[in-house]
Order: sequence, then C-alpha cells, then structure tokens
Amino acid sequence: MSRLPNSFFIRDVLEVAPDLLGKTLVRKFGKGEIQKYLITEVEAYRGGDDLACHASKGRTQRTDIMFQEGGSIYVYLIYGMYWMLNFVTEKEGIPQAVLIRGIEGFDGPGKLTKALNIDKSFYGEKLYQSDSLWLEEGFNNVKYKTTPRIGIDYAGEIWKNKPWRYILESAK
Repeated sequence: MSRLPNSFFIRDVLEVAPDLLGKTLVRKFGKGEIQKYLITEVEAYRGGDDLACHASKGRTQRTDIMFQEGGSIYVYLIYGMYWMLNFVTEKEGIPQAVLIRGIEGFDGPGKLTKALNIDKSFYGEKLYQSDSLWLEEGFNNVKYKTTPRIGIDYAGEIWKNKPWRYILESAK
C-alpha cells in the first residue's frame, strides 16, 4: 500500500477527519515489527474559535505543532497517564488537528496509544517521512455516522454539541 502524501493533511480538518476513516495506521516498532490497523473513530478540533481545541487558548509550547503545516503528529498527556494521538491538518498558521479515538481492535484513544507505545517522543514527527508511524491508503468507500465529541463539557453547549466525531460503520 502507498503512504498518504502530506497533501492529504493540508486541508480543513472537517474534510480530513472523515477521510481518515478506513485508512491504515502503520506502526513500526524498534525491532522492526510492523503492525497495521484500520482507523475506526476520530474527532475534529478546528482552530482558535473552537473552544474544545487546545489552540483556542493561543500558541503555547504544547500547541506549537498545531500551528505548523498539516501532516505532523501532535501528542499530549491527559490525566497524567494517557497519551492522545492527533494528526495536524491545514496550512501553516491555521491550528487544526484530528484526534484518533479508535483503531481496529482498540476503542479509546488511551488504549490505542498504550498498545502502540505512543508517547511524547512522537510529538512533531512528520507522518510522510516517519520510520515508526505513518498512514497508508485503505478503503475509499466508507460509511460513517457523526456524533458530538466526547469529554469536552468545559467548551460550552455550542462546541460540545458539534457533530465532529466520526465513527466508521462499514468500509469496502
């Protein structure tokens, strides 16, 4: 299969997020073992106006990668124990990212990063050139449903109810 080009990510997050469903997440481990997983669930976070997006508080050391050109990996720690895996989208200066919430065999962003040994060391890696984590083509004909995002009550009614969570229903 072919690796997704960086141009795939240089689009609005609301286009990239559903297009990630059915794509293949590839993880190469230190001993050369390669594992592949179908992406089954994602959430979109759309820049400074989106109060659920980390970038809504401005550019910080933590969010700096979100302000760079799409195609980079953004990871951060929550609850002091779970790494969250995100892929940056859009052009430089437009902070957007997609949270990978589920892959085949692992539902939940903390479970999948634990299984794939994803940690802070992945922050800033470029998906189009990484030797340890990248995306490949998968299914192009997918059906999915949308729901509100999870765990963002702090963002207020408008933002927590945006239907920016995408869940794979079928792929061909």
